[in-house]
Amino acid sequence: MNSRSAKEGFLTRVARRGGRSDRSPLGAWFWDIDWVLLILTLFLMAIGLVAVAAASPASAQRYSDATHHMPALYYFWRQVMWVAVSLPVLFIVSMLPTESARRMALIGCAAFLVMLMLVPLIGVQVNGARRWLGVGVAQFQPSEFLKPCFIVAVAWLLSLKNKEQGLSGGVLAALTGGLTALVALLLMLQPDFGQTVVFCSVWLALLLISGISARVIGALFGAAFVGVISAYLFYSTARTRIDAFLFPDSTDAADHFQVNAARATLTAGGWFGTGPGGGQMKFRLPEAHTDYIFSVIGEEFGLISCAIVAVIFLAIVVRVFVKLLDEQEEFRVLAASGLAIQFGLQALISMAVNTGLAPSKGMTMPFISYGGSSMIALSIGMGLLLAFTRRNPFVSRSPYVVKWSGE
Repeated sequence: MNSRSAKEGFLTRVARRGGRSDRSPLGAWFWDIDWVLLILTLFLMAIGLVAVAAASPASAQRYSDATHHMPALYYFWRQVMWVAVSLPVLFIVSMLPTESARRMALIGCAAFLVMLMLVPLIGVQVNGARRWLGVGVAQFQPSEFLKPCFIVAVAWLLSLKNKEQGLSGGVLAALTGGLTALVALLLMLQPDFGQTVVFCSVWLALLLISGISARVIGALFGAAFVGVISAYLFYSTARTRIDAFLFPDSTDAADHFQVNAARATLTAGGWFGTGPGGGQMKFRLPEAHTDYIFSVIGEEFGLISCAIVAVIFLAIVVRVFVKLLDEQEEFRVLAASGLAIQFGLQALISMAVNTGLAPSKGMTMPFISYGGSSMIALSIGMGLLLAFTRRNPFVSRSPYVVKWSGE
């Protein structure tokens, strides 16, 4: 009898482990994670590897000289290494409980903000911009890692509006605005106009989602307009790129060469592309493996492939906002919304630059462009997004979700 009971108990434990009743950390993660988001992210990483393999020969040739020859697939194999490093980071961060994920992001925000302050002093200069810290293979871009942590920190501060007395919407808007202004100033010193646009845009979007009063929002949009005009008048990097985009015939040809080359490469393959390795226009691109990888996809795999990539990015953003209809915790709503907006906005800017709809900003395409800092930082951001959108069995359905009664 005892052996039979022991056998039944053993079988019960085996049945529960891995089943829906398994609430171990791994079991809870498996059943609570949004598999659609995770699969779409992994699909983007796979597309990125193929795209970097296509762009790598052009970039390797561009950066080779008489004394230093780079193998054709140099950037591809390095990207494989970065993906191998990033995947465990993504999975580990996505397993964190909400409180732990928030705490990690707040600590990260403080640490990377300090590092961003050090960039103008001891940063490494590459292609005329000082954006990196470290030496050799240990170089990294603090602004990339700051993005997801900054978004979570702003979301946490704005979520205090209804919890802490004395913290009105205006006070929190001013507090988070000061933090955003500091980050923007540090980025413009590098200079990095594209990242400045992303940080400021996400901050404004989070203010809108948090329910800040219309008067405050109107004042902020007015300040944003004044800021853009001021950047054009007093910030040479922004003025040069905007002039090259708006007045291509009146500026130096070198200022708009990149945009023209990207657009020509994008359309060179037609609807179906030249095939892997068949592109020739990509050898004219200055940064085929990073900023202009979307154009390489267009040339070798066709405009249809570009449309598929755009739909995947859109599907990720829409998926997040649909899931948030069921979420009742304000912090999770703000944090997940901000991370999704940052992800989609970065992809949108990159595609707009490649198609000639926006001035060149040096913006990489999430999970597709080559880069170690970008890949690992995006994996942290997506891990946080997956952590904040994990299924919460204790929330009720949103009243805004319409259910069909079958009648």
